[in-house]
Amino acid sequence: MSPTFHRYTAYDEDSARWTGFRFRDGDIVISTRSKSGTTWTQMICALLIFGTPEPPRPLPELSPWLDHLVEPREAVIAALEAQTHRRFIKTHTPLDGVPVDPRAHYLVVFRHPLDMAVSLYHHGNNLDRDRVRELIGLPEPAEPEPPRPPLRDWLLEWIDRDVDPREATDSLPGAMHHLRDAWERRDQPNITLLHYADLKSDLDGQMRGLAERLGFEVDERTWPRLVEAATFEQMKSNNKKLAPDRSGVFKDAAAFFRQGRSGTGREVLTDAELARYHDRVADLAPSEALEWLHRP
Repeated sequence: MSPTFHRYTAYDEDSARWTGFRFRDGDIVISTRSKSGTTWTQMICALLIFGTPEPPRPLPELSPWLDHLVEPREAVIAALEAQTHRRFIKTHTPLDGVPVDPRAHYLVVFRHPLDMAVSLYHHGNNLDRDRVRELIGLPEPAEPEPPRPPLRDWLLEWIDRDVDPREATDSLPGAMHHLRDAWERRDQPNITLLHYADLKSDLDGQMRGLAERLGFEVDERTWPRLVEAATFEQMKSNNKKLAPDRSGVFKDAAAFFRQGRSGTGREVLTDAELARYHDRVADLAPSEALEWLHRP
């Protein structure tokens, strides 16, 4: 990776796979933390690009995850090179770990961190780790993984965990680093910050705004069907084509779309525990960014 970019690695991800990527005019890069609206934003992009509620191929084929190690980089790059439509590429890497190219537009999507964490907890229960290890070629662990604690205990540990944000990107410090990095770039013309709660409360308006920002024309004859196709209910019913599970890494693809609600994290905690969370994040991100992130 160029010295300009930080290399993010995890057992199943490596942002060095962006090295040498050949951008085209109009490329869209979707950068999110896990369980923060990635697939939702990919679907919205697919609807805007193809103008139909039924994209022509499964969403993971149309919008591959370049950093993911379960598929060889050469195969992913070849698939992207063969695409003739406007490309939209998934990454969970913050913007300081990918090339920010003037030909591309970057959509950085955020969700309330407590809601993200609750969704991440359930997502972990649905992940077939043996299958992931098989695809990547990792050996089986020497010891069986310990049972996961109950959700509330796990969430409190997640809030208090003090780690390097670049080494543990799905931690609270990692989520705040992703926010802080994008927040500092928010005035750049090819970077757009999206909020999960805004998509929930005004999907039509958010999609229209994104269409304008990305240069798509809205066809009012088909628009209501496009918005309907981007609702949580419709996406869950279409999970076989939309869930990022080309390689069979989920125990249940439908469970990937679990609830899609906002507020689930705050419901788990007491007022004192919620205050503990807010004290923690106050040291991890600018107050203006946190006010935007935490607004109702």
